[in-house]
Amino acid sequence: QVQLVESGGGLVQAGGSLRLSCAASGRTGSMYAMGWFRQTPRKEREFLAAISWSGGATYYADSVKGRFTISRDNAKNTVYLEINSLKPEDAAVYYCAADFLPKSGLRSDSNLYDYWGQGTQVTVSS
Repeated sequence: QVQLVESGGGLVQAGGSLRLSCAASGRTGSMYAMGWFRQTPRKEREFLAAISWSGGATYYADSVKGRFTISRDNAKNTVYLEINSLKPEDAAVYYCAADFLPKSGLRSDSNLYDYWGQGTQVTVSS
């Protein structure tokens, strides 16, 4: 079992920046990658970025390239998502997820991730 806990969400002005954190605990030794997703009531869960847990390779959705940055701190078992130039449309619940399938490549399909956090709300004021 793996537990994921997101934090760092809140109310931010448009144009501002935010860094979300996702702390992993439990059996993280076999974790292959972690990803960030977001969801609003009107949209399906949207892939944002993923990072390889060992090598640090990254993969971004085209829609967030250049504005979102995913990173990790293996010593802290934590993955981060930095969001710059926030827009009102970035408002959503942000989730992190863990992928345990080895050598699967970084994946954007939420159905392929094994564990999920509870989410952290990001609200953007215009």
